[in-house]
Amino acid sequence: MSKSISTARALTEEETLKAHSRRLRGTITEGLADLVTGALAEADAKLLKFHGAYGQDDRDVRVERHGQRLEPAHGFMVRVRLPGGVCTPAQWRGLTALARAQAAGALRITTRQTMQFHGVLKPHLKPLMAGLGALGLDSIAACGDVNRNVIGHNHPATSAVHGEIVNLAAALSAAFLPRTGAYREIWWDEPPGAEAGAEDEPLYGPTYLPRKFKIGIAVPPVNDVDVLAQDLGLIAIVERDRIMGFNVAVGGGMGTTHGDRTTYPRLADVIGFCTPEQVLAVAEQVLRIQRDAGDRTNRRHARLKYTIDNRGLAWFKGELSERLGYALGAARDYRFTTRGDRLGWVEDGEGRLHLTLRVQAGRVRDEGASRLLTALAKIARIHEGDFRLTPNQNLTIAGVSFTQRPVIEGLLVHHGVAGPAGPEGVRGHAIACVALPTCGLAMAEAERALPGFLERLEAVLAPLGLDREAISVRLSGCPNGCARPRLAEIGLVGRSLGRYQLYLGGGFAGERLNALYRGNLTLDEVVTALAPLFADYAARRHGAERFGDFVIRAGHMTSAPDAS
Repeated sequence: MSKSISTARALTEEETLKAHSRRLRGTITEGLADLVTGALAEADAKLLKFHGAYGQDDRDVRVERHGQRLEPAHGFMVRVRLPGGVCTPAQWRGLTALARAQAAGALRITTRQTMQFHGVLKPHLKPLMAGLGALGLDSIAACGDVNRNVIGHNHPATSAVHGEIVNLAAALSAAFLPRTGAYREIWWDEPPGAEAGAEDEPLYGPTYLPRKFKIGIAVPPVNDVDVLAQDLGLIAIVERDRIMGFNVAVGGGMGTTHGDRTTYPRLADVIGFCTPEQVLAVAEQVLRIQRDAGDRTNRRHARLKYTIDNRGLAWFKGELSERLGYALGAARDYRFTTRGDRLGWVEDGEGRLHLTLRVQAGRVRDEGASRLLTALAKIARIHEGDFRLTPNQNLTIAGVSFTQRPVIEGLLVHHGVAGPAGPEGVRGHAIACVALPTCGLAMAEAERALPGFLERLEAVLAPLGLDREAISVRLSGCPNGCARPRLAEIGLVGRSLGRYQLYLGGGFAGERLNALYRGNLTLDEVVTALAPLFADYAARRHGAERFGDFVIRAGHMTSAPDAS
């Protein structure tokens, strides 16, 4: 592989678009006023991502009349910027009201530890954005070629330093926001400045980053953020409830393209240690290196992982040291044991309780007997703590007093929400992306296929006595990896409608990639392929050996999972 990026090749269309976008304004305002179509022009749709929204098409309702295809059912997805995943009860109530008034009547917790609205029609897009502003929230930089929502461990009872982690996530997010006034002008009707469209972007420059950039902050022994899947991972080193600093990991990323071997998932490399006082400067210089050295000629090859592999890790470490003016310290010892959430009630030892609810595929809605959206809105009226989203698509109602616990439990029961203990086994660790019908990249079902798939797995596991065994299962509708399936013990990646690539052998704590086991399978065929492996696991496992470790030790894998 070449050690340098060719500068002779033409820049991508997106690079030219960003350079001439008037700092992300384009003609979005004019496009919003055009109600002849429910979509935006292609160029504006690309710029819209920087504002935190994607144009989508509900493929379930595409129709033809008299042999002619009508315009697709256009809509938008809006993603909130919520560093650290924490919001107030008032903000939660406001998000619920916006979902009902301006979107499809549901909220969705994402693996980026934030909230998405789906089914937003063009006339509702600006009122929704304005509504976010009224709540003290926004969606800028939740998507696009910039630093995305910063995720971090936030459970108060799991770590004494959770507050510092949330604050660091917010500080990183604020430091790396685009400085353009386009967002405030377009969505909040703020008047443009004298230099509108030509503001200085001291960090990003006129073309921003080559691709998205993701930061995650983990607190061992919990790896709930999948820290090695991030462009920049910060691993907190904690001694006596004090953050001593952070191990710095660079170059993670899960996205691939079917049939293109130049694309691949990659775990981040731990390259050293920095103090709390150094962490913002370190993060900025990592981002600047990617800005300057990332591939702007091929978007499939533009993430930091490819920059590092092209130039070499030694080059990257040397470049970082030169820009910082000092070398990172030696990495400190740490150990991850899990990345799941502590479901149910947990006491923090300081007189407060925290309830983490399992939210399947992150979908917060009223459906059938379970009226989770309404229940949480009512809880938000009386809750004195806050709401915390997890990268596992779950929700923690944090900071509950002992007197409020029965009130909250009563509201959940009254609205048909499953008991606070939460599910166990494969259901407790399952993640799925949205996929069909709205994601334009989806090749197969994910979120909608997850419940039935888990039921079929449980039917095989229960007779073997494995129904309560924690096994990580992740289902993604395409190889872009939003559900991080390549880090699962059982990972499914959509190949075509109804068919998936089956990957096995990922590390339970997220420190080993899985490998392809079988390809082009239906979900029924996946269950059939897994059944004998589960039977062998039940018969020959060593003590508390994890399923991902077992399939490797027992020789079931023809290609070895990658730990590098």
